[in-house]
Amino acid sequence: MARKSAFPISLALLCCSPLFAQAASTTEARLAALEAAAKSAQSAGDNAWMLTSAALVLMMTGPGLALFYGGLVRRKNVLGTMMHSFALMGVVTVLWAVFGYSFAFAPGNSFVGGLSYAFLRGVGTAPNADYGATIPHETYMVYQLMFAIITPALISGAFAERIKFSGMLLFTVLWSTIVYFPMAHMVWGKGGLLNAFLGGSIPCFDFAGGTVVHITSGVSALVCALYLGKRVGFSREPMKPHNLTLSVIGACLLWVGWFGFNAGSAVNASGLATSAFVATQFGAAAAALGWMLAEWLRHGKPSMLGGVSGAVAGLVAITPASGFVQPFPALLIGFLAGIFCFFMATTVKNKFGYDDSLDAFGVHGAGGTLGAILTGVFATNLVNDGLKDSAGKTLPLGWVDGNPHQVLNQLIAVLISWGLAIVATLLILKIVDATVGIRATVDEEREGLDLSMHGEEGYNFEA
Repeated sequence: MARKSAFPISLALLCCSPLFAQAASTTEARLAALEAAAKSAQSAGDNAWMLTSAALVLMMTGPGLALFYGGLVRRKNVLGTMMHSFALMGVVTVLWAVFGYSFAFAPGNSFVGGLSYAFLRGVGTAPNADYGATIPHETYMVYQLMFAIITPALISGAFAERIKFSGMLLFTVLWSTIVYFPMAHMVWGKGGLLNAFLGGSIPCFDFAGGTVVHITSGVSALVCALYLGKRVGFSREPMKPHNLTLSVIGACLLWVGWFGFNAGSAVNASGLATSAFVATQFGAAAAALGWMLAEWLRHGKPSMLGGVSGAVAGLVAITPASGFVQPFPALLIGFLAGIFCFFMATTVKNKFGYDDSLDAFGVHGAGGTLGAILTGVFATNLVNDGLKDSAGKTLPLGWVDGNPHQVLNQLIAVLISWGLAIVATLLILKIVDATVGIRATVDEEREGLDLSMHGEEGYNFEA
């Protein structure tokens, strides 16, 4: 009986096999469609976050930095100071499109990229897997542009109220080309000397720009302040902020925009972005309290100016660490930055007597240096597991992971940033001074840069 029943069963299976094959094919097609839809959704979400982050970072320059710096100068220089930030939004964008992005992110050597992305050739809507596998290459390019814009704008806080506008423009073109673009390549570009994740020989951790943005701009700011000399009447005439209300609004816009600066550097809408977002908030808050506490103990009163300066100092210090540290180390980094930057912007500046008009060095140079070093201490693969060995094993990051050598790597990156900023900035200042001139005349400075450089005033009190 068993042999007789086997034939009908076999015949039935043979007849049904096309149906099974068709069902399997349909299942595979549905799974493929589902996978494609999931990838499309991830790409859309990541792209939306990165475009939002790019807009947030641009907001940091104008209106954020423009209002922050504009309120800190005297009334006769408010427009001239804000003009620095606004003009660079145009100038650096053009540089970036022509050759800046290519110098920073195209394949090249350890120090600078090549020209394969010049005029944005090859930078389209297809992703570049090296920099952002789930977003258009063009999105990554425009996001990085916003960093290139704000960095030279930060320097303007050191030479505010005494620089020629034409000199500032030429200085920015040369500085971006010689300092910023190569430094961005060294830290973030594929094959860059300090890139820990894409083949750098000295692995430095700089999540969002402690070395690239803040050390280079802050140290260059000090060189500019020393080269240009003190403002006319410095230490003899009152040079208090003319409108702290503007500065508070600007600082708050900087704080909000900084979430795009740091959390956006995850280059996707992921848990790493969340971690960087939290670290940013914690670092800024702790630094604001640290600066105000130091000020309260020293002067008997905490000030609004101290509070916003401390918040910015914390944002600066947490920038390199934001994608590598847990929340409580972020609090510690911020608190230390608030106290340290207060000391640099008051005690150290007063002792040496240099005129860093708006404390660009005291906040960005000092805060960026502290943050870069402490990143080597507190970086952990519990937050960022992107660094792996050839076998795919997650590697320890900082001292807390059992890798104290990372502190040395961070120190080397800091020294390279300082050295490049000092030497290149001094050379650039001499070139600018010898060509278009760098400093406003005494009469122009006394009249105010609003009228002498731009022929307009920030405030009209006529009836």
